[in-house]
Amino acid sequence: MTDAVRALAIVLVIVSLFTLPFTDFAVLSMSLPAVMLSRMIGLRSGLDLVTCVTVFVAAGSNVLELYRAWTGWDLVVHLACTGLLAAVALVLLDDAGVVAPTGRRRTPIVVATLAGLALSAGWEMIEWFGYRFITDAIFVTYDDTIGDMIAGGAGALIAGVLASRFRLTRDERAPL
Repeated sequence: MTDAVRALAIVLVIVSLFTLPFTDFAVLSMSLPAVMLSRMIGLRSGLDLVTCVTVFVAAGSNVLELYRAWTGWDLVVHLACTGLLAAVALVLLDDAGVVAPTGRRRTPIVVATLAGLALSAGWEMIEWFGYRFITDAIFVTYDDTIGDMIAGGAGALIAGVLASRFRLTRDERAPL
């Protein structure tokens, strides 16, 4: 099922190259690394599916202008998407030996929250860069930026709490 979602994402990105403005194609194509990475690192099947769908919904919401149309949707997506990407970061950091398992339940909570805040800050910088140098159609205000980062940090904190209690990866996977 999840591989079908991945295939659909690839097809939609390719179609968008020929049918949508380049900025929309670029936004959609930025979701593909996360959609592929969740499989490569061996996330549990349900988490893999939720990650793929959420990341592509986040990109598609931009293209469909849902962030402007639905009040609060931006914060919901930042919370969910950043939380899921913080879980991916936990797996990558563990595989790379950056954060060794300590047996302490608070380690994934702290690391996921920090990773989520870093991802949120990085994303907001990309948004600002796009607004400043590519198109002023990108919505960037101080309140929006801070709100997005708070939502992302909260999502990452939730991911860390869940990761401290549940395994994120399949049992049969090989670390990267």
